[in-house]
Amino acid sequence: MRISVILPAKNEGAGLQRTLPDLRSRFPDAEVIVVDDGSTDDTPRVAASHGARVLSCPYSMGNGAAVKRGARAASGDVLVFMDADGQHSAEHVQWLLDKLGEGFDMAVGARNAAGQASLGRGAANAFYNQLASWMTGHRVADLTSGFRAVRRERFCEFLHLLPNGFSYPTTSTMAFFRSAYPVAYVSIPVARRVGTTSHIRPLRDGLRFLLIIFKIATLYSPLKLFAPVGAGFFLLGAGYYAWTFATEHRFTNMSALLLSGAVVVFLIGLVSEQITALTYRRMD
Repeated sequence: MRISVILPAKNEGAGLQRTLPDLRSRFPDAEVIVVDDGSTDDTPRVAASHGARVLSCPYSMGNGAAVKRGARAASGDVLVFMDADGQHSAEHVQWLLDKLGEGFDMAVGARNAAGQASLGRGAANAFYNQLASWMTGHRVADLTSGFRAVRRERFCEFLHLLPNGFSYPTTSTMAFFRSAYPVAYVSIPVARRVGTTSHIRPLRDGLRFLLIIFKIATLYSPLKLFAPVGAGFFLLGAGYYAWTFATEHRFTNMSALLLSGAVVVFLIGLVSEQITALTYRRMD
């Protein structure tokens, strides 16, 4: 079983100084690919000096785009994705590979509370995990972890679904569950990243939060999101109509708006469900 390790990297020269030697010592025969996402530091030089294959982008295209480039270029039967900032240890790669050996198609390194970048992100990730678990009917321990090992043949089925930006872990996880490919979670410790710490921006992360929620729903089963929303509109409309009929003996425009909104939301969910089913059926 040939292994390809893919590390998306943007200005991660310092992190690669720690990660690549560890990888080489533990997996000397693995193909190591560093996808330089438009770095302005010495990331390409550091990667090449440690024997990694470097794929350079002339400008930053996003983490997801780097992952896709690396997956297309890899020759291994198994793809291992790691962060290049030193948070992930090569020691734990074997833990993921052992899970694949048990018959799983994807193994994900799940961070504990101490491994979260901040309290706010930890709370957001916990919500994502609960939502994804409800949507799929399976326990999702870490929906957004970028440390994972997958069978290349399976992963490449979903390359066209992966976004160029931040949420490739969410997309790939939900796609695997939707296609009935078994996914395992392995609890791993996460080190502090090397280099500058990322900062949370309320507006950016708030929009990111909403996008991930809708992506979870539309990737797996849109009706599970749209049906409750439609039911909520219907109950509001029916309740408001009952109150206005009892007090004013009339049917109001607001009641009509809420009830019609319930029908529209439900129908949108139904159409979305059919589109999702056709998307995955094309890959069967």
